[in-house]
Amino acid sequence: MAKMHSRARGKSGSKKPVKKVPSWAPYKEKEVEKLAMKYAKAGKSTSEIGLILRDVHGINSVKAITNKSISTLLKESKITSELPDDVVALIRRLIGVRQHLEKNIHDYSAKRGLILTMSKINRLVKYYKRSGRLPTNWTLDLNRLKMYLE
Repeated sequence: MAKMHSRARGKSGSKKPVKKVPSWAPYKEKEVEKLAMKYAKAGKSTSEIGLILRDVHGINSVKAITNKSISTLLKESKITSELPDDVVALIRRLIGVRQHLEKNIHDYSAKRGLILTMSKINRLVKYYKRSGRLPTNWTLDLNRLKMYLE
């Protein structure tokens, strides 16, 4: 499959491990859920929670242990944020590129990066509106970007 913003071909070399709970798994299902809730209440995103559980606690796959993803666990306990994590990450990138362009007006590659980031955000927002994760009247207000990160 072609990459999104270039004509290059290729595919990732990394593979997920087999979804089987190892016999040496240090935590049971309820303990993993409690850890996920603890980090979510501390303000961590779902990807950060997954990294912490993997690196600090030795939990290689939350889904293998609990049969639910981290985002599903957080949704069930009503701890999720109003915006999905990937949209928030793209908004952070957009803020950074816009700040860079204020200082470096003639950086044309950064201008292209701004356009590509905006198109990614628009595609994701369109998808999330269709799937019901965002309200149909939600729009990205470019004048108040930092408001979305709080």
